[in-house]
Amino acid sequence: MTAQPRLSIGLPVYNGEEYLAESLDALLGQTYEDFELVISDNASTDGTQDICRKYAAQDSRIRYLRLPRNIGATPNHNRVFAECRGELFKWASHDDLYARDLLQRCVQALDERPDVILAHTDQAVIDGDGQVKVPYEYTLATDSPHPPERFRSMLFEPGGDDFYGVIRADALRRVKPMDSYHHADRTFVAEITLHGPFHQVPELLYFRRDHPTRAERANPSKRSRCVNLDPRRAGPLHPTPRLLAEYIWGFASAIRRAPLSPADRRACYRHLAAWMTSRVRPGAGERVEDRAPVDPALLTVSVDALVAGREGRQA
Repeated sequence: MTAQPRLSIGLPVYNGEEYLAESLDALLGQTYEDFELVISDNASTDGTQDICRKYAAQDSRIRYLRLPRNIGATPNHNRVFAECRGELFKWASHDDLYARDLLQRCVQALDERPDVILAHTDQAVIDGDGQVKVPYEYTLATDSPHPPERFRSMLFEPGGDDFYGVIRADALRRVKPMDSYHHADRTFVAEITLHGPFHQVPELLYFRRDHPTRAERANPSKRSRCVNLDPRRAGPLHPTPRLLAEYIWGFASAIRRAPLSPADRRACYRHLAAWMTSRVRPGAGERVEDRAPVDPALLTVSVDALVAGREGRQA
């Protein structure tokens, strides 16, 4: 790693001891090595701190930060970005897995396409044991040169985990930090795509883990998920209708802030109005792990063969 790493990876974590070491192995074993890994521990009460300190002592690319109290998932995500020093940035989850070439392919895509502001790869959902549950075909039109078309696709098309792509840090600084209302991650990524196109690397390199203790599973209601995102959402001042209204307003505000021509801005507002007033087709907007499972044998790729740190690497 150089004194000024080109890529910063931000990993917010709370009580992630079950899968954290495996995820760290996958990140630290990447073929692309010019990065720093900023871990922000949200006052974990399990073995997370010990795992992080052990890895930090072994790899100088890691900066471990520990908060004195749990500030919620959203402020912690924003914090790791604020700590980044690289021209490129990626959020990482403590329980996901990454093939060895994921960072290399994403950085290469950004280098080859100066107009692209975010690069990600094909993905599959895995279970707690690392077995493939749902391979996922990316269908969003985020590579369109037209901002209204990218925005329309974000509204109406299902899935997509672009939040975990490699992003140009200067583009991230031009958008409003992520909020904590219902589906705030969707409005956040929608605002990013109004600033420039994305690129999807056609290789299966990202494995998103679905398990019972994942935040969305452990917090089934809209209110509980939002309180997990930010404890300040608890209490009578943040009823569910407000959280839903903020979600819709988040899209409208993203259009208002984005550097769009008057014609493109009007087109985006029309797409938003259509989304609000028409019935979204079944399955639109769902996360890929919520779909019906498929036979992992249909995949022609082995997670064990792709993911770094499966053999020989010790925590």
